Amino acid sequence: MSKTAFVLLIIVVIGCQPSEKKVASAESDQNVTPQAQRPIAYENGKIFEKNGRKYLWGGEDSTWHFDITNSPLKDQQYHYGIGRERFHALTAPEFLSLEEADMIYPDSARFLLLKIGDDTRAYGIDLLTHHEVVNDVVDGKPIMAAYCILADLGAIYDRRLIDGREFTFALSGYTYYDPEVWDGMDGFVLWDRETESTWWPLIGKAVSGPLQNTAMKVYDETNWAQTTWGAIKSKHSKLKVLKPGQTMQPPTNWRRYDDLGINQEANENYDEVAPRSGENTSSN
Repeated sequence: MSKTAFVLLIIVVIGCQPSEKKVASAESDQNVTPQAQRPIAYENGKIFEKNGRKYLWGGEDSTWHFDITNSPLKDQQYHYGIGRERFHALTAPEFLSLEEADMIYPDSARFLLLKIGDDTRAYGIDLLTHHEVVNDVVDGKPIMAAYCILADLGAIYDRRLIDGREFTFALSGYTYYDPEVWDGMDGFVLWDRETESTWWPLIGKAVSGPLQNTAMKVYDETNWAQTTWGAIKSKHSKLKVLKPGQTMQPPTNWRRYDDLGINQEANENYDEVAPRSGENTSSN
């Protein structure tokens, strides 16, 4: 493992192990590497040009690099660059019962709780800190549960972005900051496996690739909440709780949409960023 990968691994592991009652808290989530000490991707050769195009290094396989030509983000404000899929997003998550989860989690453990129809699911912040992204289907609705430990941003998103088509998200291996956004905090940069566009949740849209400027869709906030295990188990007798210890290997090929048919005019009318931690505590 490179020095850069080791540094990011330390960030993600701190306070996020899902073992017996040791679960991430609001205080431990903030125990992360100071911004000034984070490796600058540009200085480490992670941003480069080839044949008139600009790329973010994506891995040893040259086909994994991200084309960021015409991206509005600034080269010097990207951090890390450990490669895509180093932390594997879940695409077929498994779940525990309430009774099983109650043997693991203290009442203070933080969760994202989602209820669509008769399907209620709880995604532990400790596990989201490890995977960053969980692609799931709840009551037939493709959603993404995501959490960024650096910005303390946790939210549920709709994965149907254009004409009802479904997109699959994962971690790019980069973070990005802007002094004018989210108090200057770093936030993980995501990517989608269908178009290889990159996305920055702190501004809620794609920042490069075929879907540049396409908005992320925060799921209806009346359907989900940022809450705790104690509040969940006091209100729900039946639900599915994200299971610890899951691993998934990245796919060998990326599924692509060749004809996106983007309606940019309609898309630009949608402008919504995820609520900050503690802002969506609505009861489900």
